[in-house]
Parts: sequence; C-alpha cells; structure tokens
Amino acid sequence: MKILLFGKNGQVGWELQRSLAPLGELIALDHDSKELCADFTDLGGLARTVRAVAPDVIVNAAAHTAVDKAESEQELVRTINALAPGVLAQEAERANAWLVHYSTDYVFDGSGDKPWLETDPVAPLNVYGATKLEGEQLILQSGCRHLIFRTSWVYGARGGNFAKTMLRLARERDSLSVINDQIGAPTGADLLADITAHAIRTARQRPELSGLYHLVAGGEISWHGYASFVLDFARRAGVPLKVASEAIKPVPTSAFPTPAKRPHNSRLDTAKLQHTFDLNLPSWKIGVARMLSEVLESVE
Repeated sequence: MKILLFGKNGQVGWELQRSLAPLGELIALDHDSKELCADFTDLGGLARTVRAVAPDVIVNAAAHTAVDKAESEQELVRTINALAPGVLAQEAERANAWLVHYSTDYVFDGSGDKPWLETDPVAPLNVYGATKLEGEQLILQSGCRHLIFRTSWVYGARGGNFAKTMLRLARERDSLSVINDQIGAPTGADLLADITAHAIRTARQRPELSGLYHLVAGGEISWHGYASFVLDFARRAGVPLKVASEAIKPVPTSAFPTPAKRPHNSRLDTAKLQHTFDLNLPSWKIGVARMLSEVLESVE
C-alpha cells in the first residue's frame, strides 16, 4: 500500500507519520516540501502531486485552524479547508484511491447538551466551521471512497496546547479565569492517528465502510474542568505552581470575547465509529495524563 500524507508536521500529522508507517510506503509532505507540491493554496500543484505519487490512500491532516484569524481571511481559509480537500477528493476518485480527512464539531451550532450524531443538522457559527463543512460536502460530492473523521479539542505533546498554556500561567499568576460553559472531550493527536491506521486497514477490505464518523475521546468536561485536572495532576507530580486550586475561577464564554463565535456544546456521539470498527474509545483523562507525563519535565 502506498500512502500520501499531507500536513506531516502538524499535531495530528506528526503522530500519523508514526501510525501509518507500518501499513506500507509512506510519502509524508508539508506545505513547504520541495520536490512535491503540498501547498494547499496551489490547487493545480496538489493535483499534480497526487498524480505523480499515485497513492492507494491519501490522508489529509492539513488545515487552516486559526479560528479567530479565519474571520478576517475568508478566501484563504476556504481555499485550504474546502477547495483543496475537494481537489484531493477528485484525484482520489480518478485514481480509485481512499481519502482520509479530518473535520470538526464546529460544523454544528453548539446548541443543547446532547452529543451530536453524524446525521444531525449542521449550522456552523463561524468561518472556520463553514469552510470545514464545505470541505466535507465537496468530498461527498466527488464520489470517492472516504473516511471523514469529525473531532474536537485536539491536543498533542508536541507543540503548543491548552494544558501547556495552563501550566505556564499557573506558574506566573495567583489566579486564573477559565471558561466553564463550553463542553467537549480533549482528544489526543496520538489517539486520532492510531484510530486512523486501524480504520484504513479495515475499510480497504470493506469499501462499504466509506463514510463520515465522529471521533473523540470518551467522556466530557468543560475547559475549566480540563484546567483543574491538568493543574491537579501537575501538583501531584511535584510541579511548583503559584495558583491555588480554589483560585481557578469558572467564567462564561462571554468573559472572553473573540472574533469567532464558539459552540457551547462540542460533544460528539462516537457510537457509529465504535460499532463499525469494533473499537473502544478511552476516557479523555487517560490521554491527557499520558501527555502531561511526557511534557512536565520541560516545565519544571
């Protein structure tokens, strides 16, 4: 099997390099790759790259994910998040290849308190969500065999993440204010990558599994609860923190106005994925604890 991976240096792409390597020949590219075009603003170049490589599977881990910045650069975001995946889908259909693509809970309006199903009506609140939704739609319209994984609250041990930010601030400040009315499941890039590899192996033997799936870690938490978990873990590990447990203050989303509206309900129902691929998705706490164990040495 030949696999073409885009976005190799992002949080998910970095983990995918590890998880996909045992499946076959892996060609991993990033936006500044020299020999083959992986620049998602060059749609013709992307098509030429797919034709030159002739992969069995295309995995797209590239995206414009700066949610607030997206509000002021809509054309660029649409090109990267919608039109480029559309080109990859067209090329996958032409080459009879699979396309794996990652989307987001931001395709929903964030209302209610029930986990979103794959079949629930979509209504994105911001430009990022709208462009990710259009990317999904273009893939579906292409007719290619695909696995689209909607996820949320993605983090990795490599690069910046919410937990690292909280650890830094907790060493600098006497108190922290953290949003408590947005609910989701922190989901590790390593979990996404491992599930992706498993799903590719299965789906290539069973083409009828082509489709859209929700993929997040088990359980749910607010950003405030997430921060409290991270800092409690750090304290138990002996990391000196300035902020006390009771000084982590819960505040509403309205306390931090941003250019892009955020959904309050980022819960995703993963029953379809777990049943289809015979999987168990572990609690978000397991992945976050493992990530923290890896990064705490660097903050001491």
